[in-house]
Amino acid sequence: MELSGLQIFKYLPAAKKAEHTNCKQCKCPTCMAFALKLAKNQVKISDCPYVPDELKEKFEQAQKLPQKTVEINGLKAGGENVLYRHEKTFVNPTALAVVVDVAKTGYEEKIKRLENFEITRVNETFKVDLIILRNCNRDIKTSLRCIKEEDFLKLPLINAGKEDFNATAKNLINIRKKAIQEKDDKFSDPTYVYFKSSLDIYEVCAQASFYICKYANMLIFEDFDEALFSTLITLRQNIFTDPQKPLQVEPKIYEFNNPDENSIIFMTTNFALTFFAVANELENLNVPSYLVVTPADGMSVLTAWSAEKFTAQMAAKTIKKFGLAERVKNRKIIIPGLLAHMQKELQDEIEDFEIVVGTREAYEISDFVKNL
Repeated sequence: MELSGLQIFKYLPAAKKAEHTNCKQCKCPTCMAFALKLAKNQVKISDCPYVPDELKEKFEQAQKLPQKTVEINGLKAGGENVLYRHEKTFVNPTALAVVVDVAKTGYEEKIKRLENFEITRVNETFKVDLIILRNCNRDIKTSLRCIKEEDFLKLPLINAGKEDFNATAKNLINIRKKAIQEKDDKFSDPTYVYFKSSLDIYEVCAQASFYICKYANMLIFEDFDEALFSTLITLRQNIFTDPQKPLQVEPKIYEFNNPDENSIIFMTTNFALTFFAVANELENLNVPSYLVVTPADGMSVLTAWSAEKFTAQMAAKTIKKFGLAERVKNRKIIIPGLLAHMQKELQDEIEDFEIVVGTREAYEISDFVKNL
């Protein structure tokens, strides 16, 4: 556990009203100033000659990295320092690796499938993170990261897999708690779980999903299934997105299916998840359309409204900034159904357009447009 400035201060002369109180030998004006800077690693603990051994011991323990980072050809595993992402954030997403046995026929085809697999979601493109080559005594050319199995087994990683799901889950949680809460060196290496090919694909999906949440640093699969990996990557992206840094897209007017002056017009905020949900629907409509994206600090529709990041004035300003009125003859703007209560307010502010209340969910857009 990290030491706060106040926790550090309790050990210093000023807190104990002892000799050398606020002596300035550390080049800080007071002991409290030194404590606050030390908590932020802006000074060295050795700068104060009167730090007691007890504080030195506690500070050294606090400075230890809870979990080590292991790098495999540029792929980083581990390095986590919290149990829950809202405490700070998770660092390195759970790596997804596939074993390829070079001694088996058809291994080239398996490698080709791995190379061709790709999923794009919320403006990020993902591929298989690592290939582990079994029975390989030669160099294999592949565009993906790869490592020979014998070299992989030499890495400082903990095989957290046990005889069944419950035992493995408990082991993963125990290892992470030992590493984070106790900073026990015996549990500081990243963990992995191995899935054999004999397991049912649905069972694998359920177990792997849990392990991504609690707390595997790497999952290794003997079999490769595109649908499984797409599912796990989607979950992993959600889990490892930093909650303190909202995903957002550039505020502007986006075009879909070559729109013209008569095309339909939608509006939403610049929250990435909302944007891509709507954008995917508009792309698949095969109907020319515009999407006006307003700046909202990456907040979702209702959150932006409640935080006053989405206002009628902001919407009007965005429309004027990008010259929407000059680009289209259509005078209807479809707003999210969640903002139905703002229809009159928006209408009063955006006089050149009629404000139409749309759907609450993105998947309903297709039917809505058919009946428009």
